[in-house]
Amino acid sequence: MTKVLIATEKPFAAAAVNAIRNVVEAAGFELVLLEKYSEKKQLLDAVADVDAIIIRSDIIDAEVIEHASKLKIVVRAGAGYDNIDLAACTAKGVVAMNTPGQNSNAVAELAIGMMLLIARNHFDGSSGTEIKDKTLGIHAYGWVGKNLARAAKGFNMKIMAFDPFIEKSVMENDGIVVASSVEELYKSCQYISLHIPANDKTKKSINRELLSLMPKNAVLVNTARKEVIDEAGLIQLFEERPDFRYVSDIAPDNAADFKEKYANRVFFTPKKLGAQTSEANNNAGIAAAEQIAKFIKNGDATFQVNK
Repeated sequence: MTKVLIATEKPFAAAAVNAIRNVVEAAGFELVLLEKYSEKKQLLDAVADVDAIIIRSDIIDAEVIEHASKLKIVVRAGAGYDNIDLAACTAKGVVAMNTPGQNSNAVAELAIGMMLLIARNHFDGSSGTEIKDKTLGIHAYGWVGKNLARAAKGFNMKIMAFDPFIEKSVMENDGIVVASSVEELYKSCQYISLHIPANDKTKKSINRELLSLMPKNAVLVNTARKEVIDEAGLIQLFEERPDFRYVSDIAPDNAADFKEKYANRVFFTPKKLGAQTSEANNNAGIAAAEQIAKFIKNGDATFQVNK
């Protein structure tokens, strides 16, 4: 019988596990659970005889792939998949997938929440500002960007976006002003929300030079990856511009420096919380199980990321 392993150091909610089990067993497969494991050896032992793996932020590296002799597919329940060694998967003929869009509303709502928090000075009792009528720049107009634009319209924000990989007409049809360059986006927007992946081209690309283009009282919102930020350049900009603020779902490596010097101008979640809602947990987990069933039964590799 085909075995599907849920390997989650930080488990899904019980309701999500039950929903995943329903999908897996309806397909005629067996579900195996490895939750709250504390040693890599536990993961290596668990993958030895499984055909498919569902993970969250768990690391699937070359050693794990090597131990999983029957493995056909691994699915990251979420959008990012930099915790999977794609080259190792490809070398062993293992398909790697993500579940794009399943947690996008949760991430978009978190971005809005952090914008409100910093605009109202951490709700410390002092007079803040409103986000109504402010210009929001969305850097990368994927699933999260689209949901953020929808939510921001409810606050009557003006919305601009830049994404060289999305057809201009798609953004225009959503009522978005399309920036012709990343520089134009940053020059034009008081709020910038990052939704770019972390890769060789984007790492440290959000630097002092780019951020210095932003207008007065600028706010950078990061629910993407900390690696895209040039942290040294950002803290230098903080020294130069007392109006600049930063809120992030990923604490920077120099978070202590930011909090010590600029506590009222920054906010970092205690851990990555973008997908931490019961709805997102359910959606991503169920999608992962459904994608596994479709792949094993019908060869459907729609969301493969290691092509």
